[in-house]
Amino acid sequence: MPSHDSRNLSASAPVAARAARTRSHHGDDVDDAYEWLRAKDDREVVSHLEAENAYTDRRTAHLAGARERIYDEIKSRTLETDLSVPTRRGGWWYYGRTVEGSQYGIQCRAPVANEDDWTPPQLEPGTAVPGEQVLLDGNIEAEGHEYFALGSLDITDDGVRMLYGIDTAGDERYTIHVRDLTTGAALPDEIVDTAAGASFSPDGTSIVYATVDDAWRPDTLWAHRLGEPVADDTRLFHEPDDRYWLGGGFTRSDRYLVIGLGSSITSECWLVPADDLSAEPRVVWPRREGVEYEVDHAVVDGEDVLYVLHNDGALDFELVRVAAADPAGERVSVLPHTPGIRLLDVDCFRDFVAVEYRREGLARLGLLPHDSRELSELEFGEPLYAAGFGGNREWAPRMLRLGYGSFVTPRTVYDYRLDDGELLLRKRQPVLGGYDPEEYAQERIWATADDGTQIPISLVWKRSFGQVGGKPRPLHLYGYGSYEHSIEPAFSIARLSELDRGVVFAVAHVRGGGEMGRQWYEDGKLTRKRNTFTDFVACARHLVDQGYTVPERLVAEGGSAGGLLMGAVANLAPELFAGVLAQVPFVDALTTILDPSLPLTVIEWDEWGDPLHDPDVYAYMKSYSPYENVREGVSYPRILAVTSLNDTRVMYVEPAKWVARLREVGADALLKCEMVAGHGGVSGRYNSWRERAFELAWLLDVMGVADA
Repeated sequence: MPSHDSRNLSASAPVAARAARTRSHHGDDVDDAYEWLRAKDDREVVSHLEAENAYTDRRTAHLAGARERIYDEIKSRTLETDLSVPTRRGGWWYYGRTVEGSQYGIQCRAPVANEDDWTPPQLEPGTAVPGEQVLLDGNIEAEGHEYFALGSLDITDDGVRMLYGIDTAGDERYTIHVRDLTTGAALPDEIVDTAAGASFSPDGTSIVYATVDDAWRPDTLWAHRLGEPVADDTRLFHEPDDRYWLGGGFTRSDRYLVIGLGSSITSECWLVPADDLSAEPRVVWPRREGVEYEVDHAVVDGEDVLYVLHNDGALDFELVRVAAADPAGERVSVLPHTPGIRLLDVDCFRDFVAVEYRREGLARLGLLPHDSRELSELEFGEPLYAAGFGGNREWAPRMLRLGYGSFVTPRTVYDYRLDDGELLLRKRQPVLGGYDPEEYAQERIWATADDGTQIPISLVWKRSFGQVGGKPRPLHLYGYGSYEHSIEPAFSIARLSELDRGVVFAVAHVRGGGEMGRQWYEDGKLTRKRNTFTDFVACARHLVDQGYTVPERLVAEGGSAGGLLMGAVANLAPELFAGVLAQVPFVDALTTILDPSLPLTVIEWDEWGDPLHDPDVYAYMKSYSPYENVREGVSYPRILAVTSLNDTRVMYVEPAKWVARLREVGADALLKCEMVAGHGGVSGRYNSWRERAFELAWLLDVMGVADA
């Protein structure tokens, strides 16, 4: 039977003080008694968070053994000393190492044998690699810090210098350092408070990087010339509109620096010659509200062209080609708009374009020669899978690197040989302890939403426990449903600890995500956001009605915007779930989106609406924001909210307020706040395994199988 842990639910729970504070908008006065918890540096706030952590520790102390077992299972299934598949760039093979007992990866390289060497060396753990050079050891860089993250890593085309950006607080502000790889010496260049994603210019003399404004929005692009004072850096571009984020990167051809600006619904690209960063940027297509596009450069029949992927009159996007000298001129359609086939990304190479797209709810990969209009799709054999190109830095490769996996197939690296179309298996993620994918099964089923829309649900389970749907099983239902982000059927070592205890894992591909095309996203945002929540509830009801599970053994999980989903469904249908895990949850959405001074708020208005200036949007958001809609007189499922003190995307205060409000109505709610971490949680792989073991032990306890 499921565990109903009623020990000390309220007697020892921290009680947040209520402080009179009124929020007034559009004639609506709201008593927000817990808003004082936003004062992050206030000793009383910190003490409250520490008390919450202590309470959560006491309430979950009985799970210490289960946590340790799950952690040991994750660790024992992981090949701790391992190497990635080398990627060629210039005269070097680049790869990463992990070493047993070390939290962070080690970046390395080894020389290419000759110009025709396109077969990556077969590297074996514990075996020396001829000519290996260690470029960056994350464990050394992390010494003395409780948190460490790498936000930028780039090497000059000649392989002589390396830049890397590190964050030791979790606030996603990185300090860039530069190293001479011939001597190993650190260069004096150091740039603080940058965004992620810095890169060298093709000639290796300059670093292009972005800085952020007070709302953590990357708004300015700079060029730093090596050896010169940072104070003299050149400002390449500044974006004053608070709705737009800025980024910059060089084309694979080394012809242009592309400056990309984007809100949630509108984008704009500017070009700067890569060999003259002082030149005035040139716009590709001036921004037009609701039109999104991205560009890449190629040379076709001796002419500089731009491939432009856009949605101007093309809901699921179209790929066109324009002259780089006159991008506003004639558009040559390369891949016309096809409803239901969502074009996602294009990468230009010397002889072809690599295209990523979605069809029928799955990721697809295709190649398109410059002289053709026919897309050649790569074929994969499983009914559910995830695939994507990556690690292809060369302009004229002979092979194309891609990643693949599924719920049952561990992460796999292939090289696609361009001359004959053969997929060459380079590596499959080792899973120690005798993992056999044939012991597990995956399938997709469909639930019917309130408006009749069919919602896909992806399932994975262990066959030895029987076919799903035969008798109710403990079931873990995951959801996200925002920003057109698709939840792929990917493999997870940690998830095996659930499946091997008889748990069925499921993903509800609700509207607001991108699984079924652009309209799927449009139907789950702004004033159609409620579809996201009701879709998830419909999926849960379907799983119960069809005998896959029962409410007493059904748990739900989501993070960030998926945490908003968790809070909303807990209010809408608390009777359907035994437990809800909400990670860095966006549960005080209305308060956040009303305050343009907070990080990310203004750019989010295109996703959620602008409640500050529009009373109808205000009323709509207030009708679903979890904190605003905690209900009296209902029995809530057990709730665990996990957050991080230094999270700049969803602040700790949102789940802190939400948990305080839930406790007012008698809900069994726990808060776990990492005091040194950011939006992605703790850093270091062993730390992250322990964090996941904590969450899984709690989920399994709710489902009644923690001791299985």
